[in-house]
Amino acid sequence: MERVVIDQIASWEGQQVELRGWLYNKRSSGKLHFLQLRDGTGVIQCVVFRDEVTPEVFAQCDHLGQESSLRVRGEVRRDVRSPLGFELSVRGVEVLQAAEGYPISPKEHGVAFLMEQRHLWLRSARPHAVLRVRAEVLRACRDYMDRGGFTPIDAPIFTPAACEGTSTLFETEYFDQKAYLTQSGQLYMEAAAMAFGRVYCLGPTFRAEKSKTRRHLTEFWMIEPEMAFCELAEDMDVAEGLVFHVVQWVLERCKSELRTLERDLAPLEKVRLPFPRISYDQALAQLKEKGSDIEWGQDLGGDDETLLSFGYDSPVLVHRYPAQVKAFYMKGDSQDSRLALCVDMLAPEGYGEIVGGGQREDQLEVLEAKIAAHGLPREAFAWYLDLRRYGSVPHAGFGMGIERVVAWLCGLHHVRETIPFPRTMLQLYP
Repeated sequence: MERVVIDQIASWEGQQVELRGWLYNKRSSGKLHFLQLRDGTGVIQCVVFRDEVTPEVFAQCDHLGQESSLRVRGEVRRDVRSPLGFELSVRGVEVLQAAEGYPISPKEHGVAFLMEQRHLWLRSARPHAVLRVRAEVLRACRDYMDRGGFTPIDAPIFTPAACEGTSTLFETEYFDQKAYLTQSGQLYMEAAAMAFGRVYCLGPTFRAEKSKTRRHLTEFWMIEPEMAFCELAEDMDVAEGLVFHVVQWVLERCKSELRTLERDLAPLEKVRLPFPRISYDQALAQLKEKGSDIEWGQDLGGDDETLLSFGYDSPVLVHRYPAQVKAFYMKGDSQDSRLALCVDMLAPEGYGEIVGGGQREDQLEVLEAKIAAHGLPREAFAWYLDLRRYGSVPHAGFGMGIERVVAWLCGLHHVRETIPFPRTMLQLYP
């Protein structure tokens, strides 16, 4: 008897097969048991008729607990009432482990409880759908990078210095010296770009931000492309191309998952190229018209990003922020010394920033001065300064936050649902 998986069940109509999985739900009606079996690829109804199995099997099915692990054998039959279009007419059931007292029953539970049970909650329909979408977002990112001639380069997790400011570093002992969990792979991608031209890394980053907002995690994933011989305008082209590619990829491949999440697809279907681009000054003017009290020189806060993004159907790129609110490595605008050649991309529907990037400072003397002005240890950046000493060129890049993109695409309120095991100020377990 052939072992098959549920999402391939249509190919086995009329045949005897074996499924392996877990009991998702169960109901009984006299001479019938209806077992909802999941195997990670889907859920199928397995119908157990009293007259088609042994008395022992029928009795055993009556007492199966949620999440018991099973081998189920039977005939694949078409059923137009089923979401799959098929069901399994059961001939035999083997119980591998009989589970009892599963804590997540088919009823409403609070988010705090479910987060404590995250290791089990992953088995439920909602988180399962979200993480399927996340997997496709990652595939889409790699596909876009491959098509664009980017070489994947892995960045280290342990670093000797800050990239995004010293106040959000996780410090750890590293033998006889201090090390930090990476805030970004960007600096290392700049080194790689001088060797390969167009590169990217995709991995976890860490920020010790004491923030409890719905957009923040202390551990999150970013894709970070970096390009040699690239300036701000091209950087924005690549960023909007990546995000548009991801949106179209998910709309095409994740219809069932988005349906499970009850995501309204209309806003995603409105996303079109080119994305609108506005300067920081233009963004401030729009915000003031909407009632914001933000002043020139301040970074856009979460509320400002939300307010601004509601005015657009597609993500909006806000460029040329005041240099004082951006990192030391941002190149200054030659047309206005107050500004940095940087860009943030804000997702619509109030989701705010999903991309941050810009052109990097490529002049050795200027970068040395900025490192000193920010009070950073010069010795920790000696290698980074070498990149400007030996063959420096204009270069640019950006980071796209995977969790924030997934939250937007899935229509989720909080990014903690977008990662398998979220880490926040208040959550380290499980």
